[in-house]
Amino acid sequence: MIARRPATDNAVRKKARPGRRHAGGDLQLGQLEEFVGFHLRLAQDASFRAFAGRSGIAHLKPGRFAAMMLIRNNPCITQIELSRAIGRDKSSVTSLVQELNRRGLVARVPSANDGRSITLTLTRSGEATLDVLLVHARQHERQLDRVLGSRKAAFIATLKKIADTSA
Repeated sequence: MIARRPATDNAVRKKARPGRRHAGGDLQLGQLEEFVGFHLRLAQDASFRAFAGRSGIAHLKPGRFAAMMLIRNNPCITQIELSRAIGRDKSSVTSLVQELNRRGLVARVPSANDGRSITLTLTRSGEATLDVLLVHARQHERQLDRVLGSRKAAFIATLKKIADTSA
């Protein structure tokens, strides 16, 4: 059971921003209001929802899009290399690749160099699907550009620094 602290410190117990309504009414974010990780997660979720809504392809979430882009840009990439590139554990990437393979978007081919390894390539259907997703991704990116403006490069550099130091 989680113990609740009394609502005595207004500096710590800030109200949720207007418009952020939940089933129980306005929630108190408390110290979460000051946590970068919490806001990164909210921003990521909002971005992913907007991308999925824009693309109209619910099963191809941004993580699948990123994996497919990496496979296109690195033909014959191994699942281990893909795992490292997208920052996911091996089992997550295995299920992701199986799903893309089941949908006919990615082909799994034994490596020419190492018979124990499987390499990945996009199928023709995968290439066509990725082309469609790329149009939506560029539209989504333009919307984010409007939010970030001239601060985009610095923002991306900061996100990379967070990713590099958190790994």
